[in-house]
Amino acid sequence: METQGEDGHPYIPRDLKLPGYVPVSLSQSTIISVFGISSLLVVSFMWILSGRFPKMSKTERRLMCWWIFTGLTHIILEGYFVFSPEFYKEKTSFYPAEVWKEYSKGDSRYAARDSCVVTVEGITAVLEGPASLLAVYAIATKKSYRYTLQLSISLGQLYGTAVYFLTSYLEGDNFAASMYHYYAYYIIANASWVVIPTIISIYCWKKISAALQLQELKKTKLR
Repeated sequence: METQGEDGHPYIPRDLKLPGYVPVSLSQSTIISVFGISSLLVVSFMWILSGRFPKMSKTERRLMCWWIFTGLTHIILEGYFVFSPEFYKEKTSFYPAEVWKEYSKGDSRYAARDSCVVTVEGITAVLEGPASLLAVYAIATKKSYRYTLQLSISLGQLYGTAVYFLTSYLEGDNFAASMYHYYAYYIIANASWVVIPTIISIYCWKKISAALQLQELKKTKLR
């Protein structure tokens, strides 16, 4: 059973003031299931759609799936958090509010509206979200800027994640209601935005480098 804080909340620190706090009404399994099923539907749709584009490799199709998933996640969920400072007061079972009430058990800085977290999430939602959707379009239409765009977004995601983790560490890294929430939400739930952007950054770096080498080779032959 979760220990209740000063305003009846389950977050750390216990004396965190959240006047008007309304407990999560949806179960953890429901919240995770809705997110998982929605994500699966979006990714499946993009996988099927991308297969209709000519000369589209499996790697490019996987990238399109990632960018549509991460883009919508940034815009819908993180966008809601940024522009809903009192989500913890939501009395209905509005899904985005329930997500952040639950996730705050792993990192109470969200419920507390930590300025660093709000800033990082704001940049992510407003800039990286739409840019991710643009990446889907760029890959589908094979735009010349597609690798540069993907590299830029991935580096932005890695930078944001680094700031997110480092600021928590510097502030004591004690914002989780339990070790379970710490590892399940704070660590595992964010792992994808470390591993995948790293892989994409390396991939795009190699593609850009190869293109520049080819261009230099052509210039050399013309001399």
